[in-house]
Amino acid sequence: MIDPNTGIHIDVYSDVICPWCYVGKRRLERALMEWHGSVPVQVQWRPFQLNPTMPKNGMDRKVYLETKFGSLDAFKEMEERLLEAGRAEQIPFAFEKILRTPNTFLAHRLMWYARGQGKQDAVVEELFRAYFVGGNDIGNIPTLAGVAEQAGLEQREVEFFLASETGMAEVKTEEATGHRMGIRGVPYFVLNDLYAISGAQRPEAFLLAFQRIGADLAKNTT
Repeated sequence: MIDPNTGIHIDVYSDVICPWCYVGKRRLERALMEWHGSVPVQVQWRPFQLNPTMPKNGMDRKVYLETKFGSLDAFKEMEERLLEAGRAEQIPFAFEKILRTPNTFLAHRLMWYARGQGKQDAVVEELFRAYFVGGNDIGNIPTLAGVAEQAGLEQREVEFFLASETGMAEVKTEEATGHRMGIRGVPYFVLNDLYAISGAQRPEAFLLAFQRIGADLAKNTT
């Protein structure tokens, strides 16, 4: 855990069925690669369910899109923008493979678990890939355990964890924190509990925030 008095800590509120969150992850990663400041940066992923009332077993993708956007044609317009953004960030979105929109609470519990194992970012990456590239139903335990194994976790231990109630209260508490902060859409990036970046902003937006925080930290140490 990075001390916010000496480094930059980023809490990323997101949902793994949010395509702009996947784009935002890539843009943040580009910013981190371009950051040459002396201040270290640490990223943690926090839960935010876009569809908290989604049935436990999810729902048909077409039904979901029609309900959310009014029609499939309305989503097609957004899909074109996402495909373009994906190409720029080397994300091969394969929306046509997605047959079901899942309830993501189990996925958020997996990310919470992975944080304690030092594998959170790897799990987040595999979840995005499984859903948006592979079209997998990431709302069930077998699929999530397979994703976790790809990220370097023990499959059986993950299955046991997800079948229990461990982490449920903690994930709900973290999500409630985001709502109390006024977050209504994701991705949403909170830096050192002082700065916020809403949406899948370009790397320049992150770099500017890093520079400002680095300058503030330098002032506080002189």
